[in-house]
Amino acid sequence: MRESLDQKRRRVREIIKRFQKRMPHPQCALHHTNPGELLVATILSAQCTDERVNIVTETLFKKYPSIQAFADAKHSELEQDIRSTGFYKNKARNIIAAARSIVTEHGGQVPSTIEALVGLPGVGRKTANVVLGNAFGIASGVVVDTHVTRLSCRLALSKGKTAEAIEEELNDLIPKRHWVNFSHWLILHGRSVCKARKPNCDGCFLNDICPKLGVI
Repeated sequence: MRESLDQKRRRVREIIKRFQKRMPHPQCALHHTNPGELLVATILSAQCTDERVNIVTETLFKKYPSIQAFADAKHSELEQDIRSTGFYKNKARNIIAAARSIVTEHGGQVPSTIEALVGLPGVGRKTANVVLGNAFGIASGVVVDTHVTRLSCRLALSKGKTAEAIEEELNDLIPKRHWVNFSHWLILHGRSVCKARKPNCDGCFLNDICPKLGVI
């Protein structure tokens, strides 16, 4: 039976209610103490696990304690510092370029608008949404990563084929006050229960209201 928009919205409210009960205070998995650190960590997280990023940034942020330090970094040296996160050449280039742009165009302070953030080299909407939501408490959009992509499909919340399309659908469906936490909930749930290869549907608290699209 095809679900109407009103039915989907009611189901979303129930999904949020259950997540709030199970995970009342979800947190960003990337370790950081300021917006600059979160920006760098999020750039490093592309095609890399948060666990690996946190291992790397534990020493990285001591070596480069500020945006200015990243702006002054030697490209070849930063490459080696972040090598284990993968795609380290592009990541090093983007981190240095973004840091230099922040220093020259924003007075050394990470900007707090979506327009300014996506204007930085190597920063797309996902990174901007992560920084705004977790460093500034600004809900600019639901963060769409691989877990959010997978779960939004399985839960029949989005038919989008790109991160941008999925974000647009989720932003329309999820109340804005829940945008930041909703991505955390899906990411945490995707790691622990709704895994890519072997989702634990029997042990899932959303089992009775999940269409399980794409689940074999």
